[in-house]
Order: sequence, then C-alpha cells, then structure tokens
Amino acid sequence: MEEKKKRKKWLLLLALLLLLIGGYGVYHYFFAPKPQAMSVISGDFLPDGKDAKQMSEKELADLAQQKADASNFNMMVASEATISGSTQQGQLPIKNPESNAYPINVEIIDDDTGAIIYTSGGILPGEEIDQIQLDQPLEKGTHQTTALFSLYDPQTKKKQGEVSAGVTISVN
Repeated sequence: MEEKKKRKKWLLLLALLLLLIGGYGVYHYFFAPKPQAMSVISGDFLPDGKDAKQMSEKELADLAQQKADASNFNMMVASEATISGSTQQGQLPIKNPESNAYPINVEIIDDDTGAIIYTSGGILPGEEIDQIQLDQPLEKGTHQTTALFSLYDPQTKKKQGEVSAGVTISVN
C-alpha cells in the first residue's frame, strides 16, 4: 500500500513537471516577444566638411561689433532739474536712445532719505520723458538725488543690470 502511494506521488510529480515544461514551451513559442536584431555602434566621427567656409575678417569684426553694440548702454538724464514747489512737477529730460538694446526704468532717489521720489515706468529704446511729476513731495530747496537706471531684457523682461547718475533737483 505504501508503495502504491509512493508511485502515485511520483506520477503526480512527473505530471506536474511535464505540465510546467509544456506550459513554458507554449508560452515561449506563442506568446514571448521575438528577439530584435540590434546593431551596436562603437563611436561616431565628425563627418568631413561639405558646405562650411571660414568667416572673413570683416564678418568676424561685424559680428563682434554687433555684440559690443548690444552690450553698450547710453544713459541720458539732465544733471539738474527745477521742480515747482506747489505742483511738484518740472522738467527733467530722461532719454533711452534708439541705439540702446534695453528697455529701462528710472527711479529718482533722494540721497538724504533714501526715498524713491519718482519712478518713470518702462521706457523703450527711442523713447523719452521731458516732464515729471514727483511721486513723493520735496520741500523747497536744493536736493541731491540719484537717477537709478534699471536695464531689462526685451524678451524675458528680467532685470539685467543698473547704472546710476547724480541729479541736483531745485524745488522753487
């Protein structure tokens, strides 16, 4: 009787093993992804020149000048201004020449208090301001101020740098 049980176990184990082998064979033959042929490239090399040519000295100089022109900035602001004590308005020419590559914003800062007394808003290349209206009133007398020019990238509108100049404001 015990030998019969052993024999059944071996037959059951053999049937299970054959079932596993058969299942793997069916999966591998019908369902497994087929291997793809691949080519291995050990390295690429720069191809020989075809249409490229050396830039002339004049072309290189023109390109360098364009880059230099784009990086240059000319600020134009009067060094003196007269403001009416009653209206807080006056003439203070501020120009962003057309030759500049950057839009600007100008803040006039009172040197004694550090207060921003005027802000121009955006001034594009080729635009100018003649008359200003102070944002913060100044008392009668002479005031030393600083005109702070902030330069902005025309595409991203991000600040690129600052330049400043002294301005004497006389309030009557």
